[in-house]
Amino acid sequence: MPRADAALIEQLGLIVGGAHVLVGRELTEGYSVDWTGRFRGEAAAVVRPGTTGEVAAVVTACAAAGVSVVPQGGNTGLVGGGVPRHGEVVISSRRLGALGPVDVVARQVTVGAGATLAEVAVHCAPYGLEPPVDLAPRDSCTIGGMVATNAGGTRVVRHGTMRRHVAGVEAVLGDGSTISHLQGLGKDNTGYDLAGLLTGSEGTLGIVTAVRLGLVPVLAERVVVGLAFAHLAGAVAAVPVLVGGCPQVDAIELVLAPGVELVGSKLGLPVPDQLRAPAVLLVELAADHEPMAGLAAVIEDLRLAHEPVVATDPAARARLWAIRERHAEAINLLGPPLKLDVTVPLAETVGFLAEVDGLVPGGARTVVFGHLGDGNLHVNIVGLDPSGIDDVEGGVLAAAARRGGSISAEHGIGTAKARYLHLVRGPAELAAFAAIKHALDPAGIMNPAVLLGLPGGRS
Repeated sequence: MPRADAALIEQLGLIVGGAHVLVGRELTEGYSVDWTGRFRGEAAAVVRPGTTGEVAAVVTACAAAGVSVVPQGGNTGLVGGGVPRHGEVVISSRRLGALGPVDVVARQVTVGAGATLAEVAVHCAPYGLEPPVDLAPRDSCTIGGMVATNAGGTRVVRHGTMRRHVAGVEAVLGDGSTISHLQGLGKDNTGYDLAGLLTGSEGTLGIVTAVRLGLVPVLAERVVVGLAFAHLAGAVAAVPVLVGGCPQVDAIELVLAPGVELVGSKLGLPVPDQLRAPAVLLVELAADHEPMAGLAAVIEDLRLAHEPVVATDPAARARLWAIRERHAEAINLLGPPLKLDVTVPLAETVGFLAEVDGLVPGGARTVVFGHLGDGNLHVNIVGLDPSGIDDVEGGVLAAAARRGGSISAEHGIGTAKARYLHLVRGPAELAAFAAIKHALDPAGIMNPAVLLGLPGGRS
């Protein structure tokens, strides 16, 4: 496709104001590389619209010029989905941060796509409500980005993914037209669920500008428990016991010995001796009162390697959570990782990770952690020879698919996994995807390298 020329750049400046059109590598660099450092590109320009109308005008101008666009939120993605790979115009949502009134009765709020998860949480807290989905980069990830990727995070075991809580969206489609359905009605049986369609579409169908977001009550009483196991199989077997015996479970997170050692040595985090074991589950329980109810009886049925670590006050809970949430930070200190976000059925976890070990060559380092409560594993491999990355990546994703899993649990397909989508989606499904893409983005300008990939296999 054509690249943005001086005339288009000038037109975009007239739409959003010259100060909100960034041109030149020194100004666009931060928008042109993902959080891992693995995916890089160069933007023809970065445009920061402040209203839905401005987004529509920008998209209309780019469509008329035949120039592709890449929507971008907080740029915390991990599969290259928000990075301009071929000189596209980046449309940033950072100025779309409006926070609407909290509807306490409906337990909903309408927010701009550029509002961060942390900002929405603070906005809703005085009403005893909070977003149901929680992520480690909560201070920078945006609600629009979370919708675009159908974000999951740590509380999926209790609340599900973002799709469950999107009650409505406002979005600009690929031809510059705007759809807006933000009433958030509990019953609204009036045709296609466009909000559901746009959730998880990774900016390939339109740019979400506002979201009607469902909320959940803040549960004031929280406890985090660290459970250590002598074998991964013991941790896996504990999950259905915990879920079935403790309705207060908010999160069940897995960390393994290599990752725990890494965050301890690289970041200096204090790790309780009881959690220095081959496999550890960090379990958060939340309730209005007595969140530990039922846990003692459940623990008696588990084969633990050490006594549990129980954290009740906020500081102690934060210290335990840091062991899990700072894994990505510690891994990045080793170099740009190959990050593979997959889901496998719980019963396949042990076999899948054994297969992964066999796929990674000597000299490379593998660190696995994840949301074991919903089968989501984050496989991180550092130190691979560049010539061998494709073989390892393809082997790991094929192994997940072969075991009845998914090649993407929560990060999306992006550009990184577009060529592997056929492993989990059949020809008829891919044809349906392409038809939907053409219907909502007839010129093919919306994040064209993402999900379905560019013609000729480019990403």
